[in-house]
Amino acid sequence: MNKAAKKIILKTKKQVYGDMLGNNASLFQGEGFEFAELREYVYGDDVRKIDWKTTAKLGKPFVKVYKEERELNITVVTMLGGSTYFGTVKQKSELIAEITGILGFSVVKNTDLFSHILFADKLYEISKASKKLFSVHKAVEDTMNFSPIGKESDFKMLVETLHKRLKKKSLLFILSDFIGDIDLKLLSKKHDVFAIIVRDKFEEDPSELGYLRLIDMESKRSFEGNIDSQTLKKYKKALNDNDETLYKQFKKHGIRFTKIYTHEEPYVKLMKSMR
Repeated sequence: MNKAAKKIILKTKKQVYGDMLGNNASLFQGEGFEFAELREYVYGDDVRKIDWKTTAKLGKPFVKVYKEERELNITVVTMLGGSTYFGTVKQKSELIAEITGILGFSVVKNTDLFSHILFADKLYEISKASKKLFSVHKAVEDTMNFSPIGKESDFKMLVETLHKRLKKKSLLFILSDFIGDIDLKLLSKKHDVFAIIVRDKFEEDPSELGYLRLIDMESKRSFEGNIDSQTLKKYKKALNDNDETLYKQFKKHGIRFTKIYTHEEPYVKLMKSMR
């Protein structure tokens, strides 16, 4: 395992499990459980499960106990086209790997089923559903070891592949920079879809760079041009139009979404978004 992947695994595992028993909340708390009974509080219980009305009446703390109602199938899809090979703080592909670790460990902590799909211009990896920590380790490592250069994000192929391969209804996290022609309507009919948009601030608000030679990381074609104010104005409008269309589609089909930048702490952002 390379050092970068190992670093992400150690960081995300510590964030999800925490240093104190019951201290950290699961991202999926309450998703698959129903209320069963009340019992007296014991050291290590999650304080957020305390029933304050019963506690006030009886003069000592009681917590709500839940029983498992159903087992969640949670699939994390990493879309690693060439455009994810970019970042001013860290590469977008690295941030995607970190988010994969956070989601994966949260799934395992919640005793649900975790699976990982790695996609770009085609399907590269698909793992069996598992409750083992090793499955999260492998997902992070596969993401970090994957080279996105020269690969185009094919969302049409992604949707067709997931529609055929995912037989059971799943909570489906799709991680990508979401730039291009994207339609997740078919997936949203069967699955609970959550889109995580990974971006770098500079790509949304770039500065004038003058005359440059650039390389398209998806096609590997190079081109030269003057990155002046007029060029940036057209670029920003195109990206803004892309995002407006994307958000309208998400809202229309009940797809939850959040955006995380390369300079942000993904664990904190995910906790807020999932709540």
